[in-house]
Amino acid sequence: MKTRAPQTELQPFGPRIANYFHGATAARPPVPTVDAVMLEERAAAFTKRSIKTTAKLAGLKMIVSMTDLTTLEGKDTPGKVAYLCRKALQPADPRFDVPHCAAVCVYPNLVKHARRFLGERSPVKIAAVATGFPSGQYPLRTRLEETRRAVGDGADEIDMVIDRAAFLAGEHGKVFDEIAATREACGPAHLKVILETGELVTYDNIRLASEIAMRAGADFIKTSTGKVQPAATLPVTLVMLEAIRDYFFATGVRVGMKPAGGIRTAKQALAYLVMVKETLGDDWLTPDLFRFGASTLLNDVLMQIARVVDGSYQSADYFSLP
Repeated sequence: MKTRAPQTELQPFGPRIANYFHGATAARPPVPTVDAVMLEERAAAFTKRSIKTTAKLAGLKMIVSMTDLTTLEGKDTPGKVAYLCRKALQPADPRFDVPHCAAVCVYPNLVKHARRFLGERSPVKIAAVATGFPSGQYPLRTRLEETRRAVGDGADEIDMVIDRAAFLAGEHGKVFDEIAATREACGPAHLKVILETGELVTYDNIRLASEIAMRAGADFIKTSTGKVQPAATLPVTLVMLEAIRDYFFATGVRVGMKPAGGIRTAKQALAYLVMVKETLGDDWLTPDLFRFGASTLLNDVLMQIARVVDGSYQSADYFSLP
């Protein structure tokens, strides 16, 4: 997808990133301030688009292909993970011609069970939440070890959480350093950086956190853990998409986006696709650059696909639980 210079956890990034964000010059302006009124009006407009028939069916199947099918509960077991993997590989009856999901997302200790079920050449990726999910309040050494172990067990992707306490205390260099160290610990795995936007308070904070994450090496930026409300919203996601767009114009590097938590219906998900297309263009309409983090969304999408194909709704009882 792109090439980045390797980093190590011992490099002193903090002062450099602090200077970057707080020493604006004419050649390099500061991170933009977000116009909340315009942002929310534009985000609301995406919900009013009308998508019909063939385009709707294509959009629904695209949503399936972009879904990180997720289970993050204390009662998760190897059997439940195997069940999740099976559904991700074949979400619906073959007659509906539905693609496989992008990934399954599980706790790090369950990665080896997902890998055992999916095998080494599965089209479905394995994502592991790491770095002290969902709080991010563990010692850095512990968080990096958890990341390395998950990758060693077979994770293709790591979904890390930032230290929101450090960010809100103004320790932006520390946040940058920890993301860069986690990027190094990921090795060949992709890194998705979870901002937990519901705890960042303002759109300006979300914009700044997005910039820090991308400059520190994120392959994706992600809204939420799903454990805090509000989670993903259209305005918050739009802030992050615009940050990705501006970062691409500045660097030529494409960074992915993953809204997660609170997206439960096909109608909501289609509005997100419209927003991505109109903000970043068709290049981002691929699982390589856009994902949905969801557990309950998939079945509603499958029900809508069945309706478009058959002309009538099927009961939710005809679809396996997430």
